Amino acid sequence: MPETPSKKSIDILCPVFREEEVIGAFHAELTRAIATLADQYRVSIIYVVDPSHDRTETILAEISAKDPRVQVLVMSRRFGQQAALIAGLDHSDGDALVMLDSDLQHPPTLIPEMIRYWEQGAEIVQTLRQDGRETRFFKRVSSRLFYELLMKIGSVDLGNGAADFRLMSKRVVRVFKERMREHNPFLRGLIGWVGFNIVYLPYQPAKREHGKTKYRISTLFNFAINGIFSFSNVPLRFCTMMGIAIAAFSLVSMLAQVGAYILSVRSVPGWASEFTATSLIGGIQLIFLGILGEYVSLIFDEVKNRPRYLIDRHVRNGEVKRPFADEPGRKPGDGV
Repeated sequence: MPETPSKKSIDILCPVFREEEVIGAFHAELTRAIATLADQYRVSIIYVVDPSHDRTETILAEISAKDPRVQVLVMSRRFGQQAALIAGLDHSDGDALVMLDSDLQHPPTLIPEMIRYWEQGAEIVQTLRQDGRETRFFKRVSSRLFYELLMKIGSVDLGNGAADFRLMSKRVVRVFKERMREHNPFLRGLIGWVGFNIVYLPYQPAKREHGKTKYRISTLFNFAINGIFSFSNVPLRFCTMMGIAIAAFSLVSMLAQVGAYILSVRSVPGWASEFTATSLIGGIQLIFLGILGEYVSLIFDEVKNRPRYLIDRHVRNGEVKRPFADEPGRKPGDGV
């Protein structure tokens, strides 16, 4: 059926990193899920690749050569998932944008339902991950605690289990393109912060059949820290209140020691208590300096104002374009 100009356009954004074992199956699953949309919508698929030494880029280049709906953006180095999402968002010009991971943990079969909510007036359709028993106990508990903590201390309405699997209208995408230009974006929090008409859609992650998760404990920890410090000044307030409490306790202790000296009350001699108190206060001060340093680090990144990502090559229909370069492009998949 020939396309008509009246058709609305849907962009589907998929960040990719070291997914050679599953990316082919993911694209096949995604293609099946959006097959029913072809009569009503013009669909484009944007893969944003954090470069690696596996065959992920080569496989995607082959897919792009066969499927005219597919374009591949390859970063100049690994910038991380959040930067990849921002890069794809910046390159989207559709009436709506769907973003989901390319490891089949986010089921593409939900996309038609998300679009239905959008057609009914939703500006954002945010999925909420519902972990089952197959998810490790530590991950279930830590994830729940993180979301509960962030919603209590942060100035953001974040659904418990919010994932980077969502639909955004063109108006919301434009807000992120033009107004939300943070250098350390925490998209899950920013989605709740911008407001608009949002609908929450629960889902259960599919069982991982191939490959391994790319999120290490350190990565998840840094992700959580960035989320908390981006949306809350409670850690700084905590440092202030603790400083006041310790100062008050020290003042009372000093007055007690002076009173004991004046009244000739003999105190228990020794240095152990002094060493313990000094070590405790020193440790607390170092923690507070670390918290302050996290906020300063965020400010430092904003002041430097470096690009949040750089695109090395843009692959579409088997052709490679290289931004900021006049040299002819290489074959898709050549080098990283």
